[in-house]
Amino acid sequence: MAQKNIVVIGAGVAGLTTALLLSRNARYKIVVAAKHMPGDYDIEYASPWAGANYMPVGARGSKAAEYEKDTWAPLEDLAQNHPEAGVHFQECQIHSRAKDAGSATADWFNELLSPDAWFKDVVPNFHQLPASSFGPGINAATSFTSVCINTAIYLPWLVSECLKNGVTFRRAVFQHIADAASPSLHHERKVDLLVNCTGLNASKLGGVEDKSVVPARAQVVIVRNDAGKMLATSGTDDGDDEACYIMTRAAGGGTILGGCYQKGNWESQVDPNLAVRIMKRAVDICPSLTGGKGVEHLDIIRHGVGLRPVRAGGTRVGKERIHGVWVVHNYGAGGAGYQNSYGCANAAVKLVDQALDASAKL
Repeated sequence: MAQKNIVVIGAGVAGLTTALLLSRNARYKIVVAAKHMPGDYDIEYASPWAGANYMPVGARGSKAAEYEKDTWAPLEDLAQNHPEAGVHFQECQIHSRAKDAGSATADWFNELLSPDAWFKDVVPNFHQLPASSFGPGINAATSFTSVCINTAIYLPWLVSECLKNGVTFRRAVFQHIADAASPSLHHERKVDLLVNCTGLNASKLGGVEDKSVVPARAQVVIVRNDAGKMLATSGTDDGDDEACYIMTRAAGGGTILGGCYQKGNWESQVDPNLAVRIMKRAVDICPSLTGGKGVEHLDIIRHGVGLRPVRAGGTRVGKERIHGVWVVHNYGAGGAGYQNSYGCANAAVKLVDQALDASAKL
């Protein structure tokens, strides 16, 4: 059977994971075409800025929860068996404050904060922490084994795995999604299908222009100090759209201190006042970061800003024909891009198989 030619648009975690899974099928010849590639740091390109970790936020019974559930086993396998991917296990503690109920962060973390969360049977060691271990103002807390991902290692690792499977990478900027079907991208061969993994740019890309995709701005401080565990709280006293979370990346990637969830905010520059609040909150919740010496003893590597591609209704995984070409969409995961990456990519691959099998029968 002749190979089918596929172009994956976008080289964030969604595009690279989808390309990798597709490349395991010898029927498919794949080109990843993207404006930004691993190694780039640009406000349009969310994946390098992420923590990244596994803190499920999909509501029980939702598609988002299904995608997150399907992603745990692959991430667990990477942490156990593939140290070169830059993924490691880390204890994760979630602290809940009753006074945060109804805030933007508490709504975002709703499932994560539940003592009976659906993922308690997915991740190892899920349990409630005793009240004696709580800090001031904490009303409940859970703990489980999670993973933290060093994006500076993991994204290039995904590229390398794709390259081993014969995937080609091309820099390209498209005004309309149909432009990606140009034979010039695929060694002058007809393109059979496009996979749209353009994240936030899906709101602007001709032929898609999904206006339900908006940024949720994140700001972080990356420090050399080691927290020893992953922590997150249900909210802060500094504003409805501010958050407190800490995670230490694998393989010397530093510790991420965050953050915020500023929906509709496109600002790419660091807010220095927010950075100070982020650092103070982190030291308050985890004094061991500085050995109890205060915020001035944080050893800063850099500040970062990323724009989560949030889509009303959740990640779009679906297929349609645009200008006569099959397009499979996989975008809009918001802050859950890594923790649902394999679930979404698997769902997208099934749609690719369906579309190309149907085309073959025509």
